[in-house]
Amino acid sequence: MSEELSKSYYRIREVSELLGEPASTLRYWESVFPRLKVKRNDKGTRYYSPENIAMLRQIKYLVVDRGLKIDAAIEQMRVAPDSVGARQRAIERLQGIREVLVGLRDALHEYR
Repeated sequence: MSEELSKSYYRIREVSELLGEPASTLRYWESVFPRLKVKRNDKGTRYYSPENIAMLRQIKYLVVDRGLKIDAAIEQMRVAPDSVGARQRAIERLQGIREVLVGLRDALHEYR
């Protein structure tokens, strides 16, 4: 989930696929999280920067993974945005390590 982002801006469809969340959820989060400012062109097309995507990952961590209500997630993002980001990145790293270890275990079982 924490793959390197190579472009300056991403469209909502790309971000939706990247995060595994519907575009409608991303639009909703944009409307309720005041710090999430997404650029738009004259036609209204949204362009998400890597910073926007990092914030969306934090929001997803709070709302989806931890199960916080929107108001509690907004408060967490307001009070301690750095610690939320650090926890979310640590969990992503641990999930990646777990995937590697499970893959190794499965490969060992197939070898036997």
